[in-house]
Amino acid sequence: MLAVPVSVGIGLFLTDIASRRVGRPLTYMVELLAAVPSVIYGLWGLHFFAPVVLKPAAKLVAADFGWIPVFSGPVIAFNFAFAGIVLAIMIVPIISAIVREVFTAVPESERHAAYAMGATRWEVMRSVVLPRSRPGIIGATMLGLGRALGETIAVALLIGGGTTINTSVFAQGESIAAKIVNTFQESTPEGISALIALGVTLFAMTIVINIVARLIVRRMGDLSGESAA
Repeated sequence: MLAVPVSVGIGLFLTDIASRRVGRPLTYMVELLAAVPSVIYGLWGLHFFAPVVLKPAAKLVAADFGWIPVFSGPVIAFNFAFAGIVLAIMIVPIISAIVREVFTAVPESERHAAYAMGATRWEVMRSVVLPRSRPGIIGATMLGLGRALGETIAVALLIGGGTTINTSVFAQGESIAAKIVNTFQESTPEGISALIALGVTLFAMTIVINIVARLIVRRMGDLSGESAA
């Protein structure tokens, strides 16, 4: 919800709006950010972004919309929302880099044909670039989702480590990957077996997501008359 619109906007800006002088260094920057280790994002979120930026904003949201269970307070120091937002920021460069390549692959002849018919730049992006790139956008989205699902360190640093099920995004919790990394060293043999089972479950979820993404991309390619590579 957070990463995909931003990533698509970045991809459109780099391919259809920015000049070559501006677009080329920004492209390098996006690709460089995609290679940053996830622990860097986790430490940045732990020591700066969450306490300085996210926590004051979360308190305002909880104060104004706390009557909605998903936004109810109190705001714990580290919680689902903070971990999710940092994960979204982490996968934005990954999705953006792929989406930009997909947009670049759209034939220039189709863009020029739309311009020749009087379309504006926005109409070209909306009616030519985005529909033509839909399978690639879906594939990039699923790849980013799979990357976020398997993330361990950044989530372990920011999610809080709670063991109860809460309805509020401002409550602490735990993910499968964070549970494994936080408790593996001190687990009993029975606990290790349970953690291995959790790992297998996470692996199965990732496989299912990749299979679904592949089927969606192939289906969208068939509908658009293209072959899904």
